[in-house]
Order: sequence, then structure tokens, then C-alpha cells
Amino acid sequence: MSEQTIIVDKDDKIIGYKSRKDLQTEDIYRVSALWLTNSKGAILLAQRAHNRTHHPGKWGPAAAGTIEKGETYNDNIIKEAEEEIGLVGVDFKKGPKELNLNYYNHWTQWYGAVVDASASDFIIQQAEVVEVRWFTKQEIEEKLVQDINFFTPNFPHYFKLFNK
Repeated sequence: MSEQTIIVDKDDKIIGYKSRKDLQTEDIYRVSALWLTNSKGAILLAQRAHNRTHHPGKWGPAAAGTIEKGETYNDNIIKEAEEEIGLVGVDFKKGPKELNLNYYNHWTQWYGAVVDASASDFIIQQAEVVEVRWFTKQEIEEKLVQDINFFTPNFPHYFKLFNK
């Protein structure tokens, strides 16, 4: 049996469940995402695997995942951080929660944490992530001007959200 994605309404109330392959463009689902920084203010980004359905090869948050039946946002970010980048034992702080209505409709619950580790210390899941890298805010700002397609489509918004 395939995993069941939680389907919600515009108020984030559960209205049903669907397998990922059965999702329709109008369906709204839940996502958790991690904004990871270090004590110097650098931001850890992950490059999505090239075989991913959504935004293959693009750079985005350190970890993110779709919430499945029986999971909470909190359960999911703990699972995704461990699976995708090998991050365990970190106290994630709940951040903003937003409704994104575009080609992929989802509620995103953001979490944040400060971790001082080298990019090579993270254990990446090759099926989901090509690599992780620390970026300075200046590097991201320059890349947003030079090559916006380097990032996932919503990344410019996320960067503004966390760098007010």
C-alpha cells in the first residue's frame, strides 16, 4: 500500500487522504520545511536529486517533506531532517506557517535551528539530495540576481521571509 498524503482545506483542516500518484492540481497538502543556519549566519541549502518530480536539481531548504497520514508537522520535520541530511538530536523551533497556492498547493510549516557543522558532516540521502552546502546571505542574494533558476521557485520568498 502506498503512503497516504493528508489532503486539507484552505484552513488546514483534514478533508481526506490520497496516494501521491492520485494528487490533483487543486489538492492542498501539508509540508514541513527546515531553515538551517549556523552561528555565523550562513544558510544550509540542499540540492534536490535530479530524479525528483518537483524541481529536480534545484537548491532549496535544508530538508522538507510531505506530511503523511498519522504524522504531524513536527513528526515529519524530525523524520525528514534525519532521512535527508542525517540531522538528529536538534531542537527545532517552530517558525511561520504559510499557505502556498500555485502549481503545487500546500501548507508549509517552517522550522528553524542553528547548527555548527561542516557540510561534509551531514549524511545525505542520495535518492533525495545531491549535496548540501553552506551559503552566505550575500552569496544567495547574488545568485538570486544572476541565476534565479538555480533555486526552487518559492525560494526567493522563503529567503525574504527569514531575512527580514
